[in-house]
Amino acid sequence: MTFDPSQNSTLFTDQVVVVIGASNGIGRAAASLISHRGAKVIIADMNPDGLKELAAELNLPANQVHVLDVSDQIAVTNVITSIIKDHGKIDALVNSAGIVGQSNVKVEDLDWALYEKTLQVNLYGAIWLTQQIIPHMKKQAYGRIVHLASIAGKEGNPGMAPYNTSKAGLIGFVKGVAKELAPAGIIINALAPAVISTPMNSNTSEETLKYMISRIPLGRTGQASEVAEIIAFMASPACSFTTGFTFDISGGRATY
Repeated sequence: MTFDPSQNSTLFTDQVVVVIGASNGIGRAAASLISHRGAKVIIADMNPDGLKELAAELNLPANQVHVLDVSDQIAVTNVITSIIKDHGKIDALVNSAGIVGQSNVKVEDLDWALYEKTLQVNLYGAIWLTQQIIPHMKKQAYGRIVHLASIAGKEGNPGMAPYNTSKAGLIGFVKGVAKELAPAGIIINALAPAVISTPMNSNTSEETLKYMISRIPLGRTGQASEVAEIIAFMASPACSFTTGFTFDISGGRATY
């Protein structure tokens, strides 16, 4: 690829970008930013009210809005199929769907059904989305896939075994798949935020939140808008020679 300083490769002109988990928090901020940078944004989430609000804000037609529970494999297949039918292609996927699961719970006291649900949403959903989208990206010999992991997937947080497991698994998944997809022109990376001020953390125990913030040298939680800036780069043509990597946005908690 020849560098052309007259071209802004961080823009999404003529691109179709799917944002999963778009109704609030990081996903909403990313969808809004990417839309304002020129993409036709398709938003999906299991929260219809949040989707409706964002669709109105971004002036999206009905076929760019999908209610989706990523822990349902058949639903994932159907939504990706519908998007391809309506829009012909998917240039980038941003997957920020996730749940915290049980927090401040000792590993011997965990509820297995809740443990499994965390894995279904945070890990299995990401795998199913990737499986469904890859064939379409291979046809166009181009694609960007961004999965939201967590600093917990690198370092672990006490009392959050299900979440730690799901995010560590996601990081490992991205590493291996990246090596498979590189020859096809498809870039896939993960992003590992530290604790971010979003509705997702409303169910995290106060003790756990205090622990996580105490580990951040900047001494504060991150903002969804800060995370969105990195996501927008990762999903854009500008991210052209980095794949299989886990970007950090951790306020200095992680420096590796």
